[in-house]
Amino acid sequence: LWRFGYSARLLKTNHFRTAASHTSFPAVWMLLAQYSGRIPGLFVEAKKNRFFTMPEAAEDKADLELYSPNPEVRGMTLLNREAFKRTVLVPALKVKKEIVNALVKSLKHTVLQRPGLKRVVEDPEDEDSRFVILDPHKIPEFSLGESEQEVLKQLDVCPEVSKYNLELTYENFKAEEILRAVLPEGQEVTSGFSRVGHIAHLNLRDHQLPYRRLIGQVIIDKNPGITCVVNKTNIIDSTYRNFQMEVLAGDSNLVTKVKENNIAYELDFSKVYWNPRLSTEHGRIVELLKPSDVLFDVFAGIGPFAIPAAKKKCQVFANDLNPESYKWLLHNCKLNKVEKKIKAFNMDGRDFLLGPVREELSKELPLLKEEQKTSFHIVMNLPALAIEFLDVFRHLLAGEPCSAARLPTVHCYGFSKHDDPAKDIQERAEASLGTSLAGCCSTYLVRNVAPNKEMLCISFQLPADVLYKRPCPDG
Repeated sequence: LWRFGYSARLLKTNHFRTAASHTSFPAVWMLLAQYSGRIPGLFVEAKKNRFFTMPEAAEDKADLELYSPNPEVRGMTLLNREAFKRTVLVPALKVKKEIVNALVKSLKHTVLQRPGLKRVVEDPEDEDSRFVILDPHKIPEFSLGESEQEVLKQLDVCPEVSKYNLELTYENFKAEEILRAVLPEGQEVTSGFSRVGHIAHLNLRDHQLPYRRLIGQVIIDKNPGITCVVNKTNIIDSTYRNFQMEVLAGDSNLVTKVKENNIAYELDFSKVYWNPRLSTEHGRIVELLKPSDVLFDVFAGIGPFAIPAAKKKCQVFANDLNPESYKWLLHNCKLNKVEKKIKAFNMDGRDFLLGPVREELSKELPLLKEEQKTSFHIVMNLPALAIEFLDVFRHLLAGEPCSAARLPTVHCYGFSKHDDPAKDIQERAEASLGTSLAGCCSTYLVRNVAPNKEMLCISFQLPADVLYKRPCPDG
């Protein structure tokens, strides 16, 4: 599972529980490591979105040899499922059908455990007998160990090990085994993919492109619920945060439904930005909000911050420059019945801050009383550019500062390739604001985007001397 780059949400789904049962220990460890970066204060260099070639244990190598598809599929670009058939010789015990359950229970660590393969099969020559298939890794050279022989003696079973011809078909192989058999030896099998509703989104490398149609079809075959596979063909457009893509397999319907933190969204994946790896971060920020708080979402997308905040009875102002994102934001507000709690805008982020945000803060901050618990939060989730927008807050408001406790809190996202990403983000934010944030900000590692590239969130309360422009004294 880790090799295919699933999002952290899959830690909580059946996909993870199923895949983890037959994923090697190093793979599971790295899966856990890459998401430990979400823990505040813990920085882990975890490389997502990539397939890692890792040292394989002897058992892994034996498994590869035993369960590899027919070698003739190497270089295949058009999927032919019949070509993957292969017959392998495995150890088996012939036993009376009445004691099959007892034997399987007693030899549970020795019988074949591979998902999708029967471990008990009929004997074509004796309807009263069954063959219990054993794991060839546990029975080397078709010879039983002392512990297995003792079990058979207690059950009065003949200790003779039979050789059984086990037929493996395309359905019995895992996606990785199929792709490893097809693609050139020694090359990365596949890039990571993200699941967005019924869509699997890949970032294929150049050497994988000749096999892209086959890769797409294999992913559909091996992942129930996925009916469309796309490959990103360029980097994200920094203006509208969407990217061009090619449909590799399945239907071409890119309008999909997703569920995040128990909230449903609908979107056109080809026209708006959606990243399932940010679900934990969306939930983290919303958790900071209290009912009656005010949220200004500067780059709202289709609403993953705004809609759960509105459901929490916050007052929300949500904005996005992309007309398609704005359209789906309105749609999802109605879908979740919060259209009356969210004021939506289709503006440039800078204009949104200089217009509706300044107007609302100018009106509401002077009216707040000390006993009121309303807090103002400004979320700026456009990591490629958001820090450059922080200069808008310089003297955004006029007059005398409000109580320091009422000053808005900013949550601004950015990318960093620096050796010390937290320091880098803070220094860049300070440069835009024109003031020091030492001792009054926190930096949170959101995720590892690429090798040596981190996504972070810096949170701070806007300093009064930055936010307010005081009137000049007389004379």
